[in-house]
Amino acid sequence: MSAARLHNRVRIVGGTWRSRLLRFPDVPGLRPSPDRVRETVFNWLGQDLTGRACLDLFAGSGALGFEAASRNARQVTMVESDLRAVRALQDNARALDAGAVHVVRVDALEFLRSDRSAYDVVFLDPPYAKADRDALLRCVRERMAPGAFLYVESNEPLPAFEGWDVFRRARAGDVHFQLLQSAAESMAK
Repeated sequence: MSAARLHNRVRIVGGTWRSRLLRFPDVPGLRPSPDRVRETVFNWLGQDLTGRACLDLFAGSGALGFEAASRNARQVTMVESDLRAVRALQDNARALDAGAVHVVRVDALEFLRSDRSAYDVVFLDPPYAKADRDALLRCVRERMAPGAFLYVESNEPLPAFEGWDVFRRARAGDVHFQLLQSAAESMAK
């Protein structure tokens, strides 16, 4: 475990805010995606997310969402239900002067059922033991813009998800992650 993790800090690995530290509280199940995983995912997505709208469900530390904002995403909506984590996300957004970041305190499924926005990139990295992944995948499909990518992370090998095609997948230590596209989108290409 890195020294940054021990002190409830994680660093942004690329973009405008490269090497800036994000602070986050001790919240059960909150574990930032490791540096190596984030580097790989943003290599897959491209280092410049200019014009893209991103959704960071189960934002936690905000590592994925702030990485997207650091790479010029037009909008980053961070959804988090824990009040302590929400306050830390808001504090980090203020410290970075992250005008593109919008923090929402609500349950992820509730957000997906009520939101009407379309997103180009969705990060789905829930606390491993808590999420109803099938329900989340059903709801998130309706929030995806044409050609959008869905990032999914788990502590175990990820199964094939019906209706989704794997764009890329990898493993780093105990973290299994993949970038998906709707099967309908993949077939249209």
